[in-house]
Amino acid sequence: MFPGGWPGRGLLLLRLLAGSLLIYDGALVLLGVPHWGEIILQSILIVAGIMLLLGFRTPIAGIVVAIVELGMAHSTGALRHSLLLASLGAALAMLGPGVASFDARRFGRKRIAIRDR
Repeated sequence: MFPGGWPGRGLLLLRLLAGSLLIYDGALVLLGVPHWGEIILQSILIVAGIMLLLGFRTPIAGIVVAIVELGMAHSTGALRHSLLLASLGAALAMLGPGVASFDARRFGRKRIAIRDR
């Protein structure tokens, strides 16, 4: 579904929030001296954040964010932050990107014409 109007704006707001937080957090961690595991996880989250910002393959990016953030919530002490991002990713995976996205331009709204005989 690619809702327009207020629901579409709400999905755009959710995508912008989740994507910008993922990119910002990933950049902060990568600017430090991370271990290889952190580099890989944060790189995955940065790419998923960019995908969410653009609305490109939103369900896949949302699932990736949810899985990685739930794993990070289990292993790190940032439980509240990780659960928030995981729930945003899961919600975007379930709801879709909205009308203002690359997915909407690529797949578009489909109209099915049913004719009576």
